[in-house]
This record gives sequence, C-alpha cells and structure tokens, in this order.
Amino acid sequence: MNRQRFIALAIAAVLAISGALYLSTQRNLPKDPHGIALLPSLAGELNTVTAVSLRRASAAPTVTLHERDGRWSIAERGDYPADMPKLRKLLLSLSDAKIVEEKTSNPAYFAVIGVDDPSAPGATGAEVVVTARDGKHALIVGKATGEGNFVRRNGEQKSYSVEPGIAFETDPRFWIEPKLIDIAAADIQSLQIKPTAGPSYTVRRETAGASNYVLDGVPPGRKAADSAALAPSPTTYNGLTADDVTQLAAVDFNKATVATLTMSDGNVITLSGVAAGDKHWLSLQSSKDTALDAKTAGRAFDIASYRFDAIFRPLEQLLVPKPAPAAKAPPPGKAPPAGKVPTGAN
Repeated sequence: MNRQRFIALAIAAVLAISGALYLSTQRNLPKDPHGIALLPSLAGELNTVTAVSLRRASAAPTVTLHERDGRWSIAERGDYPADMPKLRKLLLSLSDAKIVEEKTSNPAYFAVIGVDDPSAPGATGAEVVVTARDGKHALIVGKATGEGNFVRRNGEQKSYSVEPGIAFETDPRFWIEPKLIDIAAADIQSLQIKPTAGPSYTVRRETAGASNYVLDGVPPGRKAADSAALAPSPTTYNGLTADDVTQLAAVDFNKATVATLTMSDGNVITLSGVAAGDKHWLSLQSSKDTALDAKTAGRAFDIASYRFDAIFRPLEQLLVPKPAPAAKAPPPGKAPPAGKVPTGAN
C-alpha cells in the first residue's frame, strides 16, 4: 500500500469514527418536547371515545360521562343527558394541547402547581380519564399558567406546561344538558296557578287568539291589573334551563304550587314547584310532547330563583294595588308636623 492511499484510508476512518460519535451523542441528548402533542394518539381516536371520568380529591370518579347507543349521559345524575357542547370542548382541548416546556419531576412540588395525586384529600389536581378504542388517556390537570395549564400524565413523574388551556368541573351538575322548555308567550292560551295556600287563579286570553288577557279569580272588592301586566312574560318560559337534576322521589312535592299551561295547539304542560332551602325544584309533564316527558319523567330540576318566581306569580302581583290608607288627622290641640301649615293660616 502506497503512502498516499494509506493517508486517504486513515482520513476516511477518522471521519467515520467522528460521525459515529456525533450521532451517538445526538441520540443521547435529551429531546426538546416543545410543540409535541400531550396526548399524541387522542386526536385520531376522538370518534371512538366511549367514556370520560373526572375527579378531584376523591378516590373514585365524581363525574362519569358515558355513551350508550349514541346517547351520552351522566352516571351520577341517574343517566340524565350530558351537555354535549361542554364534552366536545373538553375532548378537543385535550387533543389540541401541546407541550410548552418540561417542569418539575419532584413530587414535593406537585401540589404547588396542582398536579398532585387527585385521590388525596384536599388535592389541588383534577384527573380526567378518556376511554377510547386505543385504551385510556389519563391526565392530571393543574393550575393555570400563561395561556395554558400545568399537567402530568398518569404514571409519569415529569410534569409540563401546555397550551391551549384545559378546564373542566368535577361536580356532576355542571355537566347536565341544561335546556328544559322553550315556549313562546304567544303560544300560551291560558295559565292556571294553584298555590300551596290561598285561592287559585287563571290568566287567559279574552278570546282564542286575542292579544288581551283577563284574570279569573279576582277576590271580592279588588280589581285585576291591566292586560299588559297579566300577560305571561316573553322570558318566563322561553329558554328555561336547569341548574341541577335529581330523582323526583328525593324532593317533597306534597305542598307544591302547580302551574298549568294550555297551549294554542292543545298541548297542556304542568309544572309543579317547591322551594327547599336555597333550591327551587320543578317537575314537568306534557300531554302531547313525548320527548319532553321522556326527558323529565321521574326527575326534579333545580332552576334559578328568579325564573321560579316568574312562573309561580302570587295573585297579589296581578291585582290593582290597594289604595294607601288615608292619613289620620292629628288629635285636637296637637300641633301639625313641622313644615305643615294648618288650613286657613296666613
């Protein structure tokens, strides 16, 4: 082998060894996780999700959303329908979340950023577990940071900050499908109220299709308010929503006030209401709307107090106010109040 060939082979060997060392070094360097999907396979599995469970400071899930025959419901609310826009928003936020940077791996600091054990009493971290065709995607979501959150994948020591943010509630009432009824005031022909105590009354159109209302059940010596005051408010039954739901047997409706709405199409909707503490419970039944009956049968709904008061208006609100009592004349010899000049004084 001549000298020139030897030198060329030596140079090639040095280059090969240097390249191998460089590649080995690069493989052993920690990878920058910035921009990597937090749950990489979830985006492709969103259409296969069958359950989502949530918990905070609890050994068992406090919310279980599950799909049965294409219908999502909440196990902790007697399988009442779930709020699908909220569910979709949560799943999309999980699939869209990207890692911003790696954070602590020291368990002593997990509670500080809210990624501590969600089963521990007083835990600040909230767990979400998504069940899909490819298995379970489990995550502990912590405190907000920047435009996102601190998070830790279950079973891992590393924590991260991610964006966009992931937010959810672990109380079942926040996940119920809120809509109850959506009735236009123009479709109401009459409204009868039977209070727990006191006389019943009926507000009705003077004639079918008329725009003016009359009041049946005016007490002796009193007068009904004008038609505008009697008419059902456009907002009372339009877009009525529930804040929570429970089993009908869990609420005592024995002393309920009952509102009966007769609609222009002949449908009769019966609403029974009772206040218990700070809750205002409502039960609903329809003579024709089978979908509403299927949704509300055997259930009681907690509604906002101002909506409750608007549905069950006291009779007094529909009457012309009583005249104020006449002022009493001062006793003889008693001076009139300051600033008052007796009649005939000059």
